[in-house]
Amino acid sequence: MIAQQFILPTHVGKNFDALYDCMTDPVHKSGPQPGFVVVLEQIPAHVKFDKEAREQLLDIFRDTADYWSDRKVPFRCFYSFL
Repeated sequence: MIAQQFILPTHVGKNFDALYDCMTDPVHKSGPQPGFVVVLEQIPAHVKFDKEAREQLLDIFRDTADYWSDRKVPFRCFYSFL
């Protein structure tokens, strides 16, 4: 769903490394950015998306925030669980 909402390539939906790459590199190459606000509502909690997967997803957004912080670009991510 994240790949769909951000209009990212379809392979991103199954690959956390690709998600990180799409949240940083191509956007960085597009020029100066004023900042980002991301809202992840109702992150699922079930067998196919367990606690470990949720933590990996949130780590991607934490790492993305660090990436943009190093470039002095505001990046905020808010989330909630189901």
